[in-house]
Amino acid sequence: MFFLAAASGGMLRFWLSNQLSRWLGMALPWGTLAVNVSGAFAIGYLAAWLLAGTNSSLWLIVGIGFLGAYTTVSSFSWQSFSFWLSGRRARAIAYTFVTLLLGIIAVAFGFHWGQG
Repeated sequence: MFFLAAASGGMLRFWLSNQLSRWLGMALPWGTLAVNVSGAFAIGYLAAWLLAGTNSSLWLIVGIGFLGAYTTVSSFSWQSFSFWLSGRRARAIAYTFVTLLLGIIAVAFGFHWGQG
């Protein structure tokens, strides 16, 4: 089950990231940003739900398997560094800051919503 969840998360990330890049352009990596922020929300929600006493095997399957493959720290890191290397340092800093800030806010909202 874990492997199916991870494969599904990876495929969804690939599809969504590519779709958003086509729709919104490549000025910023919108797809990676959207995937990471929505994944942060989902992990916050799942964590709150699991703290309420539901089945902990869901953490392995959904939290680590699906969401671990769905979100992507490596792409985010490379895209930020690529901006820096190409001389777009302000964009690198802004993209890094916005991604981290929105991710933390999304986890908090997800956790709050998950508590009911």
